[in-house]
Amino acid sequence: MNWIILICAGLFEVVFAFCLGKAKETVGSEMYLWYVGFLVALGTSMALLIKATQTLPIGTAYTVWTGIGAVGTVLVGIIVFKEPATFLRILFLITLIGSIIGLKAVSN
Repeated sequence: MNWIILICAGLFEVVFAFCLGKAKETVGSEMYLWYVGFLVALGTSMALLIKATQTLPIGTAYTVWTGIGAVGTVLVGIIVFKEPATFLRILFLITLIGSIIGLKAVSN
């Protein structure tokens, strides 16, 4: 169950990065709404990470959490914010995914 909580924490990390990107693109009250979304997603992500680390090793949990956030944020950048999807970016993204799966596979 704590692995599911950790995955959700990583997904909320992607949400807070997305909110930062949207806030950068907007002005006025809409910008502040994206910052509120950022704070809510940040708090949720941290709370879920804390819960997951109660039973998972901190080194593994933190690495998986940041890995999910990094992979998700790169994908959001490519899909939503039209960032370049170069060969090397995709290659390193795949190696990062493999590393996350590897850590999960060798953790108790």
